[in-house]
Amino acid sequence: MYQVVPGGAGGTITDVIPKQKHTKDTRPLVGAGVIGLVLVIAAVTAWCYYIASLRKAELLKTQLLDLNKDGYIIRNQGGSIVFRMDFRSGTLDLDSCSKEGEMLSCGRTTDRKLNFFIETVRPKDTVQCYRVRWEELVPDIPVEHAMTYKFAHWYGGAVSAIQHWPISLSGQQAPKPFVTSDIYSNRDEFGGILESYWLSSNATAIKINNSVPFHLGWNDTEKTMYFQARYNDSPFKPNPGEAPCAELSYRVCVGLDVTSIHKYMVRRYFNKPYKVPAKVMFSHPIWSTWALHKTKIDQEKLLEYAANIRKYNFNCSHLELDDGYTSHYGEFEFDPVKFPNASDMFQKLKTDGFLVSLWIHPFVNYDSANFHTCVERDLFVREPTGRLPALVRWWNGVGGILDFTNPEAREWFASKLRSLRSRYGVASFKFDAGETNYLPWKFSTRTPIRDPSFFTRRYTEMAILYNDRAELRSGYQSQNISCFFRPIDRDSVWGYELGLKSLIPTVLTISILGYQFILPDMIGGNAYLNRTDGRHTLPDRELYIRWLELSAFMPSMQFSVPPWEYGDEVVEIARKYTALHESIVAPRVLELASEVVDTGDPIIRPLWWIATGDETAYKIDSQFLIGDDLMVAPVLEPGKQERDIYLPAGHWRSYKGERFDIKEPLHLTDYPVDLDEIAYFVWV
Repeated sequence: MYQVVPGGAGGTITDVIPKQKHTKDTRPLVGAGVIGLVLVIAAVTAWCYYIASLRKAELLKTQLLDLNKDGYIIRNQGGSIVFRMDFRSGTLDLDSCSKEGEMLSCGRTTDRKLNFFIETVRPKDTVQCYRVRWEELVPDIPVEHAMTYKFAHWYGGAVSAIQHWPISLSGQQAPKPFVTSDIYSNRDEFGGILESYWLSSNATAIKINNSVPFHLGWNDTEKTMYFQARYNDSPFKPNPGEAPCAELSYRVCVGLDVTSIHKYMVRRYFNKPYKVPAKVMFSHPIWSTWALHKTKIDQEKLLEYAANIRKYNFNCSHLELDDGYTSHYGEFEFDPVKFPNASDMFQKLKTDGFLVSLWIHPFVNYDSANFHTCVERDLFVREPTGRLPALVRWWNGVGGILDFTNPEAREWFASKLRSLRSRYGVASFKFDAGETNYLPWKFSTRTPIRDPSFFTRRYTEMAILYNDRAELRSGYQSQNISCFFRPIDRDSVWGYELGLKSLIPTVLTISILGYQFILPDMIGGNAYLNRTDGRHTLPDRELYIRWLELSAFMPSMQFSVPPWEYGDEVVEIARKYTALHESIVAPRVLELASEVVDTGDPIIRPLWWIATGDETAYKIDSQFLIGDDLMVAPVLEPGKQERDIYLPAGHWRSYKGERFDIKEPLHLTDYPVDLDEIAYFVWV
């Protein structure tokens, strides 16, 4: 096969003679080279993609927030995840995203264009905030983000019929309009005092922008709250001339602890009262005719009620004459049959040292003499076309509802209130209703409103001239009305559904929403038929006493069912607690009330306010603080004359004189509390 021939320099030359053999032996080498080249190209390509992915990953981070195509997470300074939001209305196309400074923006999802951005804002060293906005460019596409709430305990949002602290959601709820509603009549809806603000125990807070057509839903299985913006199948409306393109925009802020982040959010985003109501409202109880007499009140019963207040030696901020003093709803004159000498009655009450406030509402029933006037002058909320007044049904019949966006309707209503004040010397008014569920599902107003709850705001403004002693039960962005707000009517029962146990969670929720002058409704509840614990029409005696004790530690007290209905022993207990309220509670509350004007901080505070890292304090719903130094622990169970009490670390003295100097929180198990007692502790 091989031929050897002589070569130079003593060497040899080896020559491959057969050409076929040469081709067959080198083919694997050529193949290997091609494969190697492909592998090199692939490696280079992979490296490029890796570098690009690193750059994209870095691009999609902003401070402590990580964005991905399906949502984002936020970490605290320690690196722990404190907030997670998932996108349910689309998947971001990350190739459309860019970053400029602290602004991270994206221009499309996988199937459509949009405007999306997250901007990092650091307003102070201890707070970091993120402005988030998702805006659809195509009409009638809802925007929905899903917030995971399993990382912490959450507070805020709205009052509810079954009130818990912290928030306790059950079942599944598709997003529904987040608007004010009468939860006595509609117990599955959001309540009459409402703000789109939530706060968590891991020092995270979220505030939805007021311009958002906001709907809220949840899924308890997934531990998720759904934040949705939409205009279709909704009472929200875009501004006139604008396309119904939904926008969900909000701000998430993270701080060092739950108390400090709430203080920041309140100062930054909430209205604040510009004055404090009359001091006597804090010191002396209000006496209402409602729970005792309902609509059967008349002149004789009112005078007898006032005489008994004096007979039993009680103080009185003012008498509240509730429903039943007019002939028809929507009139502003006293029923001449029930109140034959209204002027003389008012004069006698004034001579006896009583001021009087009147119950009023925004409705004019069709059988009222004022109904025709309001139709002719176009003073009612109208149906969507604006051509006809809208008839609405409320708990006292059918009629029109005054359009408080209409300056003429506001002036007409205000003139009626002025007339009552000038003619009879009426001190103030109890403004009832105002929730949006009494508006038609579709309606029109003189001044167009995007958010139905803005109607609530407009109604509450009618109380400003009377805010020394006025009372409201609905509120939306209404903290600066500067009057007392009360939760919806309580039933005369023990439980969490509008009962005694709901009172502390409700008051704490209202406080967190920025409403600090709180009237906790009538002692013992409203004594409604079939909604009362007790053998007779009166609330249960023990329930009444425990309710009385709790009310003594609220910013204001209100009687209706009077203590003398239960006999001398309860009268003595009532005297004891009205005196305690005036001497111990009211001075402290008034001091705190003067600070509210500047800070917006709660008067009634949760235990975590002074125990920010205490997991147990986050869940306590049967104790509360007045300021930082007075802790209250009422008995809220029937048949009990003891209770478990949780004392945060500190220096405390009990109402019995016991001293507790503790470096760690302390559980007092089965602490004795007699029927005529309420446990409270003062910071020493």
